Amino acid sequence: MKKQHLIEEIRRKNPTAEPGFLRQFTEAQLEPYLNRLKHVSGRRGRGSVWIRTDETTAVVMRAA
Repeated sequence: MKKQHLIEEIRRKNPTAEPGFLRQFTEAQLEPYLNRLKHVSGRRGRGSVWIRTDETTAVVMRAA
């Protein structure tokens, strides 16, 4: 999927995401985010499961 198309799809799911901010990321970084947005907008409950992929970290922090 092209980067611009990814950004448009992300904005459909999350209209507060600014296009300029999203353009800072690569297609490879935007795709998992879009997949996550699609998942969380779906059904919820006991059967709803999301498995974190190896390419994303569980905790992110920045050193000041």
